[in-house]
Amino acid sequence: MREHPNVIAVQDALDAAGAHTADDAPSMVIILDSAAHTAVAAAEALCIEVGQIANSLIFDADGEPLLVLTSGAHRVDTAKVAAGLGLGRLRRATPEFVREHTGQAIGGVAPLGHPKPVRTLVDTALEQYRDIWAAGGVPQAVFPITFAELVRVTAGTPVDVA
Repeated sequence: MREHPNVIAVQDALDAAGAHTADDAPSMVIILDSAAHTAVAAAEALCIEVGQIANSLIFDADGEPLLVLTSGAHRVDTAKVAAGLGLGRLRRATPEFVREHTGQAIGGVAPLGHPKPVRTLVDTALEQYRDIWAAGGVPQAVFPITFAELVRVTAGTPVDVA
């Protein structure tokens, strides 16, 4: 699984950005024993709080992709986000739309490593955690990173999305 093109793309993007954890160690993609398709499953596998999981959710924002990195403890308030961005319509993207814009499948979408940059919002609720964990391009892959680093490497905008 470590040789999967999506995992390699995510690790390459992390390395290129110089991403690191709260201990100043490089952010490294790790492979879990089994797929973690939900924030709860990922948190259980990592023995952390569900709120420390940065869910990568792709939305169709008036036909353009919008990546919302939200705490696993939250649900995105799409009406609030749409209003805040001045969008006419914000809806959950289809699996085909997600793959087209990220090169990754739902359940393993990483915050980076996409074919081209995707507009990104980062849930401010993630800021309370020393390290957070995000998907690494496939459902079995995850990596640790700080909130500040996640905002930096994704060129994301910190926003209250819940």
